[in-house]
Amino acid sequence: MSASRVTIVERIMDANDQVAELNRRRLDEAGVFGINLMASPGAGKTSTILKTIQMLQPDIKIGVVEGDTAPVTIDADKVLAAGMPAVQINTGGDCHLDAPMLDQGLSQLPLNELDLMIVENVGNLICPAAFKLGTHANVLIASIPEGDDKPYKYPNIYRGLDVLIINKIDLLPYIDFRMDYFRQGVEALNPGLITFEVSAKTGEGFEACTQWLRGMVKKA
Repeated sequence: MSASRVTIVERIMDANDQVAELNRRRLDEAGVFGINLMASPGAGKTSTILKTIQMLQPDIKIGVVEGDTAPVTIDADKVLAAGMPAVQINTGGDCHLDAPMLDQGLSQLPLNELDLMIVENVGNLICPAAFKLGTHANVLIASIPEGDDKPYKYPNIYRGLDVLIINKIDLLPYIDFRMDYFRQGVEALNPGLITFEVSAKTGEGFEACTQWLRGMVKKA
């Protein structure tokens, strides 16, 4: 990579980080705990959000920013149907959300009425890890059908995590997934990472996960 290209990339990242700081300030001033939720396509981001809403309402008010590469509102419509405010952000084909995009989303949410804000990032294990949004926690959903080698193949996203959710554990009897091997890979990259094993389909494991969320919301 040439020196000029490096400089341009650095400027883009610096500009993004500045907006991310402003996003964090807006969340802090509103007393809202923000989560950047990342995963591969099909890992269960939306179903996890819906299960979380089901278990936390009406005590905790949740707003959701949905990121998609295409101009669709499928996921946002599901959140709205669950009774929570949602904003759909079309990235125009980009493989991730960035801080300016989240800034737009925050402007459309009633932040002063919320306790928790979840960003459903674009389904991708590479790009989202590189862009700060200004949220308080980076959370990744890994799912059993994806296989147990993802920490070894996509280490960067695991290094920057605050919480890992392993979804679709109801499929463990039917899929060759070595949980010990998977968790060893995670531990090597991010020692002591908070991890929850859940099933968005059956609800298994969500009590502990939502208990952690309640604690973080209380501190915000």
